Amino acid sequence: MDDATMTAPPRKREPFDVERLAQYLAGRIPGLRGPLLVEQFPVGQSNPTFKVSSADGRRYALRKKPGGTLLPSAHAIDREYRVISALGPAGFPVARPVLYCEDASIIGTEFYLMDFVEGRGYWDQSLPGMSPAERHEIWDELNRVMAQLHGIDFRAAGLEGYGKTGDYLARQIRRWSTQYRASETETIEAMDKLIDWLPHNIPPGDETSIVHGDFRLDNVIFHPTEPRIIAVLDWELSTLGHPLADFAYLAVAWHMPVTVFPSIAGLDHKALGIPTESEFVQAYCERTGRPPLDPAAWNYYIAYNLFRIAAISQGVGKRALEGNASSADGIEVGRKARPIAELAWRLVEQLSGGKPA
Repeated sequence: MDDATMTAPPRKREPFDVERLAQYLAGRIPGLRGPLLVEQFPVGQSNPTFKVSSADGRRYALRKKPGGTLLPSAHAIDREYRVISALGPAGFPVARPVLYCEDASIIGTEFYLMDFVEGRGYWDQSLPGMSPAERHEIWDELNRVMAQLHGIDFRAAGLEGYGKTGDYLARQIRRWSTQYRASETETIEAMDKLIDWLPHNIPPGDETSIVHGDFRLDNVIFHPTEPRIIAVLDWELSTLGHPLADFAYLAVAWHMPVTVFPSIAGLDHKALGIPTESEFVQAYCERTGRPPLDPAAWNYYIAYNLFRIAAISQGVGKRALEGNASSADGIEVGRKARPIAELAWRLVEQLSGGKPA
């Protein structure tokens, strides 16, 4: 991760007493010496994240809840801390957790500290500047690590009760419909249609695994020189759920217009060395030992994830209007809810032959 481009001074919207943080950490991390240098990462729309450097050369990442009024169940950083604490011992690549603080008086909200992971982070999913072979390795590693996550026994990892088992899609659709309504700032017809259609057309078959909820290229750190993921970040939306719904979120990259997000939709995948969507899905099925996916069910999972992204985008936009956004471009993110929802509804119309039930 390039510190110069990935960090910035703490924004005025997320101020806190660095000296008090230093005193708190010094009493809990043996040998830690201040003063602390705290820099906020400019990326990220939900929980503000900071790089914390101590006078003795230690470096940590700090995740906190944003200030202001928050939607119910959102920004659950205690859950993030719990899941990375469980996954590390299971052999999954996460940053080492250091401590969790529920005392909001220290920096204004709950927070947790983990090791700062030194490596490569990417934003543009087309991976400009790489060779076709390098792009293929990066995308295949994303596939491998997601398959690894879904193969972890959540009970053996100590995550039984981390979420409910069964009916994941129905519960998630209700949740994001509620969150969307709570942050709605204008009428988006496509969202209204999706809220009505999605719960009545869930594909048959139910599974439960650990799901990340936001697994994508810019939420992982790669080894400095190898095409190997050394840390998966941003576990706020993780729970127990349906692995195919989780995997389809990653595959939205083949559908999202580049005008909305720096995706890989419409690109010459063969020339770039990036697998096609069908190749990507096949590799995941082979790694997880499942038969080929039903195309209609797969497209439902894509439409569901586009709906969920639209709901999340709307929430970001609402927080930005209220002055609580974690990123400077929150209002612009909110504006993307409409085109994303309309893309999802067009996919539903294709699934239903132009006449959704």
